[in-house]
Amino acid sequence: QVQLEESGGGSVQPGGSLRLSCAATGSIFSINSMGWYRQAPGKERKLVATVSGAGKADYVDSVKGRFTASRDYAKNLVYLQMNSLKPEDTAVYFCNADIISSILVPRIPRNYWGQGTQVTVSS
Repeated sequence: QVQLEESGGGSVQPGGSLRLSCAATGSIFSINSMGWYRQAPGKERKLVATVSGAGKADYVDSVKGRFTASRDYAKNLVYLQMNSLKPEDTAVYFCNADIISSILVPRIPRNYWGQGTQVTVSS
C-alpha cells in the first residue's frame, strides 16, 4: 500500500509563515508529480501547487510569490513553504501524488491523497 501523510499545519496570524510537509511511504516504485490542494469550508478542493518529477513547480496565481513547493526526491517528500499568509489561505491542505506502486499491476501511475492538515490564518 501507498500512503501520504501531511504535517505542519496550524494557526498563524496574517503575514505569518507555515511549512507543510508530506511523506509518501509504502510500496513505491517511483513518483511522478507531487503537490498540494486546499479546500476551504463550503468550497471545492482546488490545486495550489505541483512539482513534477523533473522538478518543475507550478502554482495557482493567488499564491505565486508567497508559496514555494519543493521536493526531496531521495526521501519521497514534498514541502509547501507558505509566507505572507492571508485569511483567505485558511483551508484544509491536502497532499496529492501520482505514484507507481511496486506491487500493483499494471505498473501505471495511480493518484493518491493524504488525509489533510488544517491551516488557519486569523488575527
